This record gives sequence, C-alpha cells and structure tokens, in this order.
Amino acid sequence: MARTLDEAWSRLLPETWQVPQTLVEAMTYSLQAGGKRLRPLLVVAACEDLGGSREAALPVAAAVEMVHTYSLIHDDLPAMDNDDYRRGRLTNHKVFGEAMAILAGDGLLTHAFYSVVQAARRHGVPAESVLSIVEDLSAMAGPRGMVGGQVADMEGEQGETDLERLRYIHLHKTGDLIVFSLLAGGRVAGADEEKLAALRRFGTALGLAFQIQDDILDIVGDESKLGKPVGSDIQQQKVTYPYLLGLEESRREAARLTAEARDTLLDAGFSADCRLLGIADYLMNRDH
Repeated sequence: MARTLDEAWSRLLPETWQVPQTLVEAMTYSLQAGGKRLRPLLVVAACEDLGGSREAALPVAAAVEMVHTYSLIHDDLPAMDNDDYRRGRLTNHKVFGEAMAILAGDGLLTHAFYSVVQAARRHGVPAESVLSIVEDLSAMAGPRGMVGGQVADMEGEQGETDLERLRYIHLHKTGDLIVFSLLAGGRVAGADEEKLAALRRFGTALGLAFQIQDDILDIVGDESKLGKPVGSDIQQQKVTYPYLLGLEESRREAARLTAEARDTLLDAGFSADCRLLGIADYLMNRDH
C-alpha cells in the first residue's frame, strides 16, 4: 500500500505545476515517512469489500493520508506537542524549520481536496458521490471533527477531564478520519445507505479502540517499533484511558469495542473473511 500511495501521490502533483521545490520536499518528506497507512488502507478495503474499484479509490485514499499527515506535522510543532521524532525520523519542523512545516501541512490539506476530485475526473466516480466525499472530509477534518478534537485535547487537564470528555476527544481527534475513510471507500463503491450506516458504526467503534490501544502502547510499547519515545503522554500530563481506567480496564474496553465493530459488519451482511474484519483484528493485536 505504501508504494501504491507514493505512486498515486506523484501522479496527483502534476509536473507542469510550478511548485517551489522546498515545499514539495517538505510535503513529501512527511507523506512518505512510512507508518501503518491505516486510513488509506481502510478506504481501499471498504471499497473492495463492497465490489468497487481500487484504482478509483486511490485518489481518495491518497487524500485522507494527506490530511492525516498534515495533522501530524502541525501536531509535532513546538506550539502543540513539541515532538522531535515521528515514525523514527526527525519531525518536519526539525528538518525544514517551523515556517516550512506549517506551509507543508497547509499544502497537504488543501491538495487533498484536489485529489478527491480526481476520483471523478479520472475514474468516473459519480459527481454526486464525490460531492458527498468532499462534504464528509470537510466536516470530519474540520472544527466539528479532527480539529475540534485536537482543541479539546489541548484544553484537557488531568484531574479535570472526565471519561465522557475523553471519549469526545478520541472520537473526533482520531476517530472521525477513520469513519471518513470507511464512508469514502463505500461511496466510491456505490454503497447503499444501509451499508454506509454500518461502515459508520464500525468506524466509530474501531476508531475509539484504535486510540485506546495507542494510549496503552505509549506506556508499554517498544520504542524501536513505535518510532517515537514512549511515555510522552505521561510526561505531557495528557488525559488518557489508562490514566482514567488503568491498563487492564483499558485493554478490556479496546477488546469490547473491537468485538462491537466486528459484529456491526457481520450483522450488515459483510463476509466473515472481508478485509475490514482482518484489519480490525490486526489493530487489536498490534504492538506499534
């Protein structure tokens, strides 16, 4: 998937465009830095599980990775989490400077919408479906979604943020882009409203389980596999599920949510060997 996305990215930034080389390098540095590529994988898996075309899904898969990467670049900045490493490499601002890192994030965010439109221009995805994808991305990456969740995360304080508020943070800061990815893949495949509703429920549970697992790994994970220092949540006094519930209860909650996600798809008629269920199992048992 990483190589496929990198190829898709290169096609989506036309050579005829006069873009400053430093900006291209900064955008590409973080976009091709590795990682699980979970969100684009979910776009493609949802599309293919519903009988859609991988090629048609790729511009949307690339778009969600651009949005996710922009959020990481900005999240790492000194004004936010002030991280030096991401995925085992120096963070963007450590290589290109803070100003260029901000602009690289801006470039990725805005170029994502160009990328989504190419699903219609180049692959014949109906304009109405692409319009819904753009609407979903605007909502789920913006103030109602990921950005709003980021603000709530920054404002959260140990001893004051309760479980309901933490759930809000996780559902929006992390979960909304996961839900978007699934809905986008479904829309490219022409899914009906029943299937889209199932994908939304699946993504909501999966996204929350994914973030809880991240919180757990920040405590017990292997730094060499995570590609960043462990214990950063504790150091920055972040409110997490382990902080509120403890490790064992957090593990049980992640397992419960994963089972809920699986049951949602099976009840909606998805095959027991579909790719989305395989991804859910992998995320539950991952160590990075």
